[in-house]
Amino acid sequence: MISSVIVNILRPAFHTVAILGITAFSALGQEVPLLETMNQELQRNFQTLRQKGDPPPYFMAYEISDLDNHVVGATLGSVVSKQDSHNRYLDITLRVGDPKMDNYRRARGERVQFTTVIPVAIEDNPAAIKPRMWLETDRIYRAAVDRLVRIKTNQQVKAADRDQSADFSSEEAYAYTEKPTTTVFDSAKWTQLAKDWSRELRKYPDLLSSNVTVSVQTDNRYFANTEGTKVQHGRGFARIMISASGKAADGLDVSDFESFEAFEASGLPAQDVVMAAVKKVGEHVEQLISAKNGEPFVGPAIFSGRASGVFFHEIFGHRIEGHRQKDESQGQTFTSKVGEKILPEFLSVTFDPTQKKLGGMDLNGYYKYDDEGVLGKPVKAVENGILKSFLMSRSPIEGFDHSNGHGRRQPGLEVVSRQSNLIVSSTKSMSNAQLRQMLVDEIKKQNKPYGLFFDNITGGFTNTGRGESQTFQVLPLIVYRIYADGRPDELIRGADIVGTPLASFAKIIATSDKLEVFNGYCGAESGMVPVSAVSPAILISEIEIQKKDSGQQRLPILPSPLKGASE
Repeated sequence: MISSVIVNILRPAFHTVAILGITAFSALGQEVPLLETMNQELQRNFQTLRQKGDPPPYFMAYEISDLDNHVVGATLGSVVSKQDSHNRYLDITLRVGDPKMDNYRRARGERVQFTTVIPVAIEDNPAAIKPRMWLETDRIYRAAVDRLVRIKTNQQVKAADRDQSADFSSEEAYAYTEKPTTTVFDSAKWTQLAKDWSRELRKYPDLLSSNVTVSVQTDNRYFANTEGTKVQHGRGFARIMISASGKAADGLDVSDFESFEAFEASGLPAQDVVMAAVKKVGEHVEQLISAKNGEPFVGPAIFSGRASGVFFHEIFGHRIEGHRQKDESQGQTFTSKVGEKILPEFLSVTFDPTQKKLGGMDLNGYYKYDDEGVLGKPVKAVENGILKSFLMSRSPIEGFDHSNGHGRRQPGLEVVSRQSNLIVSSTKSMSNAQLRQMLVDEIKKQNKPYGLFFDNITGGFTNTGRGESQTFQVLPLIVYRIYADGRPDELIRGADIVGTPLASFAKIIATSDKLEVFNGYCGAESGMVPVSAVSPAILISEIEIQKKDSGQQRLPILPSPLKGASE
């Protein structure tokens, strides 16, 4: 699932030196106290368990996420929330058995979970940090041994999975440290701006709720494992989020949002740009309140670049995450299709965590190393319509024995393969005007009353389980009917996009020549991780929409106190 949220990173230059099988990237050339504390306790616990454990671990890793977060939220000119927090969380990976079969082997439909949210001291005090690592390592070791016993028993009584690849891959070790990213947050400035921007929404009295939030965060990650990897890298996030909602007379909830993201607060847009977006959101919600309801429809449509990015993320990206190809409870839409055509030949899809910016916009899915300490790498998933590869963590699958740097997680959850920066490219592109004319031609060809234009998307979700229908649902906010006879475009509300992946891909017939960026967070088994989806607008010959549930609640009985009120 992808939804709108944003952040990102500073990426200093580095050089590469091969030393005793460890690739060293250095931006500092000095020890990091927290990283050294982690590594010392890691080695002590590992060596002790190697001597006394039965069975002993063959691999261990510690990761600490240091999160410094500042948020201010305002509604109708007044501050409603403020948060300043600094937290550190420890994640532990401990493997017993051997790489061929260990305690992380998935039983059908089971979610493996050993770690949990483990707060640790925010000061670099070994006397406070090491005891927590020691006790949590002992707890996780006991759980790991217990699960390995159960796995071996299951292997004797259950049919073997089709994919017999190992549970853990061998990877290159890395040494990399950089200066921790720091937060610069002018609380007084951003508080006043949030109040000023949110006050503008008083002019739209039909809104039931509205909010402007400014958030600035740093996320510094410290990682060490028993193979010799020691990595410290950080990223900064800054975001302005504008949202508003209302309710139509029939009870249907309507909403819109706009957001701006940058690596740091200084990269956010000028005040007048944000104010224009505030007005746009307010106007859209008021227009949606009185707009016509969308009706069930199958016909041609254009997805804006942002909407198209979400479309590809939901119905394609999740289905090529590596762990899904191995899990027999998953639908495995593309597992056996490597080397086959799955998209029109004019389309290619790359996942590239090394891409920091595109067209001047910061990309949320950028990172240096994943949460298994593996260097992030570009992955050409589809080339000229042909499926080439999957997104891989250190959990191998048949035909793909190594990670490509896409093992990711939210603190407190286990790593699985996840998306980064999804980038769609096309060799059959044209101007937006030409694409719209193709839509009009398609409406006439199919003798449809209209076509659709999906402008803004809030997110979506997709079913990937084998016991479920392999469907997706994308949740648009701003949708227009496009008429072939020249009538003005008509805003509609209450329409969700539904369908199945293979059928929908086959109906893409052209794209625009302009890329657009959707920055967000994606939620799946390993929690919420930052991602981007970059795509041109696409023309689809046939897409299906269904009506949204209008709910049971009606408009408030009492009139809004803002109606007729002076500023």
